[in-house]
Amino acid sequence: MPADPFSWWLPRHRKSAGFARRLLRTFLAQQANGERFLESAELVLGELVTNAVLHAKTPPGRLIFIRFELRPSALRIEVHDADAGRPALPFPASPHDEAGRGLWLVSQLSTDWGCCPRTLGPGKIMWALIDGEGAR
Repeated sequence: MPADPFSWWLPRHRKSAGFARRLLRTFLAQQANGERFLESAELVLGELVTNAVLHAKTPPGRLIFIRFELRPSALRIEVHDADAGRPALPFPASPHDEAGRGLWLVSQLSTDWGCCPRTLGPGKIMWALIDGEGAR
């Protein structure tokens, strides 16, 4: 049986990724066998929240919404922001680049991931499914 979803609003601030990871650890600690998702899920969530903070073009004061849902075989992570722009996987980063690996990392650690428009407000939802087995 799936766990009740957990959600939280976060400010668009550089510290929000760390706070989101702490919320995820708390959520998974309360779920039977939730720890099997932790390592990959923390990395994926951190990347998605960081992208929403750094790259979403939104009016001042807009918040980020996160949601976790534990399903029988996967953890679904959602990060909502008010920017409707869809991200794309960049060309592979060179060894000298200091950024540009976030979505590549999400794609490697998730069994599936994507982006869709929000139905209740402006913006998009970045989502990822983590299967509990770790990286592919």
